Amino acid sequence: MSTQAASRDVTAAASGTFLLGGELPVNRLGFGAMRITGPGIWGEPADRAEAIAVLRRSVELGVNFMDTADSYGPHVSEELIAEALHPYPDGLVIATKGGLTRQGPDQWTAVGRAPYLRQQVELSLRRLKLERIDLYQLHRIDPRTPVEESLGELRALQQEGKIRHIGLSEVSVAELEHSRSLAEIVSVQNRYNLADRASEDVLDYAEREGIGFIPWFPVATGTLARPGGVLDAIAKRHGSQPAQLALAWLLRRSPVMLPIPGTSSTAHLEENVAAAGVSLTDSEFDELAKLAS
Repeated sequence: MSTQAASRDVTAAASGTFLLGGELPVNRLGFGAMRITGPGIWGEPADRAEAIAVLRRSVELGVNFMDTADSYGPHVSEELIAEALHPYPDGLVIATKGGLTRQGPDQWTAVGRAPYLRQQVELSLRRLKLERIDLYQLHRIDPRTPVEESLGELRALQQEGKIRHIGLSEVSVAELEHSRSLAEIVSVQNRYNLADRASEDVLDYAEREGIGFIPWFPVATGTLARPGGVLDAIAKRHGSQPAQLALAWLLRRSPVMLPIPGTSSTAHLEENVAAAGVSLTDSEFDELAKLAS
């Protein structure tokens, strides 16, 4: 399928469905709303109208799983989502995160104290115009705060009806296992892509346990996309872009994989969603899998 044809005809529904927590259906190819903010994930976007257009177009293209965080901007991403999409269409799942504070562009500090997380959940509810957050993720485990305190507070907020499901971000298998003894964890968000598979063990664990795996930085290809290389050759064979092949590979890699490519461009968004229509052969999948070995 050519890129142009795929852009016209393919929606995120072609990526298949995953049940978060065994009961909340989402199309597996979602949208990460980090890049709709300013440089360094700080402040307003350069083109606010285009950011709004990207969010609305994503829903038109069948994206019903949207990932954001209170620290994106900070606050800007959540506010843009509400401005663009509220009242929300039926079936749209908005996942947000808390636990990272911002001191400036590209600066992030973990804070996992219970009062802070409670405050952030309340503020996210207000900004997103929600009564309950479908998926709330602890953005980082704070090394200065026992995870028992952080997850205990999220569990209390869940019991109060303000959070539906709890997820984690950037954790090891040991941290994930321990966290599951404290609260029901339905997703984990770690850096993972064709070129960087350091979280392979976490993905394997998530797949065994039926936990959603949300790879951030999913389309990174680095030197793998160099002209004349394997990725470039397979992309040309499909009439696709290397980033589309990287997403297609992720979707094929595991049924619990939930890629959330982000962008501030509607054209790039359409290209990313078109990746759901790219089918790799067994040999192509294996070829690509070996690239980062």
